[in-house]
Amino acid sequence: MADEPSNGELGRLIQAMRTDMREDMDQLNRRLDKVVPLDVYTIEKNGLSERVTALETQRKEDSERLVATRRWMIATVITVVVAVLPYLASIVKGASA
Repeated sequence: MADEPSNGELGRLIQAMRTDMREDMDQLNRRLDKVVPLDVYTIEKNGLSERVTALETQRKEDSERLVATRRWMIATVITVVVAVLPYLASIVKGASA
């Protein structure tokens, strides 16, 4: 019977265990407060996915617009050169005559 704890010792051990459990639960609650809820995560993920899709679409449209602009500029330069070339040729012939 000498190895068995007294009632006072048992009470202190139980109180210490309760204190440890409370501290552990408080730590767990603090960590859980930092966790993002699944529905919020899903909404944010879907929003990001939509933004990326919109940006990819915009990028594709911009590159197509850039190609069209380059083609227009090249066609304009060629048209101007073709229109001005005969005029320049006549000036050069007139100056050499």
